[in-house]
Amino acid sequence: MSDAQRRTVILTGASRGIGHATVKRFSDEGWRIVTCSREEVPDDCRRDPNWTHHITVDLALPQDAHRFVEMALSVLEGAPVHALVNNAAISPKTSFKERLGCLNGDVAAWREVFELNLFAPLQLARGFAAPLARGKGSIVNITSIAGHQIHPFAGSAYSTSKAALSALTREMANEFAALGVRVNAVAPGEIETAMIGPEYEALIPRIPMGRMGTPAEVAGVVYQLCASDFGYVTGTEIFLTGGQHLL
Repeated sequence: MSDAQRRTVILTGASRGIGHATVKRFSDEGWRIVTCSREEVPDDCRRDPNWTHHITVDLALPQDAHRFVEMALSVLEGAPVHALVNNAAISPKTSFKERLGCLNGDVAAWREVFELNLFAPLQLARGFAAPLARGKGSIVNITSIAGHQIHPFAGSAYSTSKAALSALTREMANEFAALGVRVNAVAPGEIETAMIGPEYEALIPRIPMGRMGTPAEVAGVVYQLCASDFGYVTGTEIFLTGGQHLL
């Protein structure tokens, strides 16, 4: 299938974890994939024939977010975009596992967190609005359970930025509907990635399903939100928490 015929997804934070699993799911479905992250794509991912373009940028820098939009639009050459997945995010940590709250977190770090976790999704949604409209596409923002309740390990800056991204999802869904573009969010709970340390085992008893989720399970929900079966769903946030958000 040619690039003109294939559906196209743009995904941020693609080099590992949920981002990498989401790329794999879209690739398995035959989509053309354009990604970015601060790191280069791992060698095993480079062999994926659908992963056509990866752009190395730091979306926490406003000029890099603008540069990514310009470079991706050049790659697309006027083709429509059918999905934008805003996955890239940061959560500052201390070297001694202390939770960074409102009193002990560096205010400059808060600004960096909000640049990547909130302003970059807004900037990319605006930058890709026209090709998304041509493709009658879908935007999926990756939020978090931490945006809805106090989390023992996620810091205040991260949690607040994810709460703001939930609100932004609603606002965007309202405005982008006029373009024929749907906007939804996925809020993962404890997902088993390389970022999860041994301390997270203590959270499992708080999960009704008694286990952590997998990146592939998150990727599956993201994909379905971009598929035609969900064509009348917008402004929704889906919790992937094994029931943890109920407690």
